[in-house]
Amino acid sequence: MYAVELAARQLTKKDYVGWFFFFPNAVYCLLHVYSERSQEPQVFFVLSKLLAAFLVLSNLIGLMAFVGIVALAMRRFRAARILLIVSTVLLLIVGWFPVGSAGLLVLEDRFPQPAIQDNVTGIVVLGGEIDTDISTERQTITLTDAGERLTKTAALSLLYPNARILLSGGTANLLSAEEKSEAAVARDLLVEIGVPEKRIELEGRSRNTCENAVESKAVASPKPGESWLLVTSAFHMPRAVACFRAADFPVIPYPVGYRARPSDVGRPTRSVSMGLYLADLAAHEWIGLVAYHLAMRTELFPSPDR
Repeated sequence: MYAVELAARQLTKKDYVGWFFFFPNAVYCLLHVYSERSQEPQVFFVLSKLLAAFLVLSNLIGLMAFVGIVALAMRRFRAARILLIVSTVLLLIVGWFPVGSAGLLVLEDRFPQPAIQDNVTGIVVLGGEIDTDISTERQTITLTDAGERLTKTAALSLLYPNARILLSGGTANLLSAEEKSEAAVARDLLVEIGVPEKRIELEGRSRNTCENAVESKAVASPKPGESWLLVTSAFHMPRAVACFRAADFPVIPYPVGYRARPSDVGRPTRSVSMGLYLADLAAHEWIGLVAYHLAMRTELFPSPDR
């Protein structure tokens, strides 16, 4: 809360760009804080999901340009000039320069891939790899660009044939409650490619990363001395580890699906669309880390040394 107040004090009344970016981010963080204390968490879940969609960096740049055009039509020339210039500059910088790659690289390098374990009790796989909307409507399993979470899990199931496999992920669809959970669809795919169904356990209630941790612990009931792998995208691993630590569920991070490499930071992105995509991923994770931290739920940036 103090961080939000301090940031607000630095902005002047006519700092159009500053307020444009500060206000939605501040509201997003405050929603996470109050959702922890509210008796109606579903309301804040809905609001936070809607605002999270609004906070996609590429959307903000586009919206800033649109507001600038509206200001121009209303003859607010100073505001229009500032908004249009800044949105254009941001589009070029974020689109062509390795801003997103740099932000992702810090996240992805935080937790290295672990050495082969002698004995693994179970493997927790976080949701995000299934497009439940398309899978439900098309009646076929459709992966997102995080599909490595499942392909690596299939490989790990062979490496650790006695390990339990826990798929974590409900549905966060605000428009439909009828679709299958991510965990259920992911199970169907793993069974199709040869993983025995009896090894797979489902957690289909969670709607975000911290709920993944809490609900997975309830299903897994981990005991002292057990060894659990946590499989998720490398850029998502810091936030996931922070949530699992807050839930008191010890895990061994097993990052997959890298999006950035050190050599990317020293050269332009190959297309504006790719640059915006990478920046959106990075911004989503960094905002998530800060929001969870402000809600007093997690560490700000967990260390692998703990």
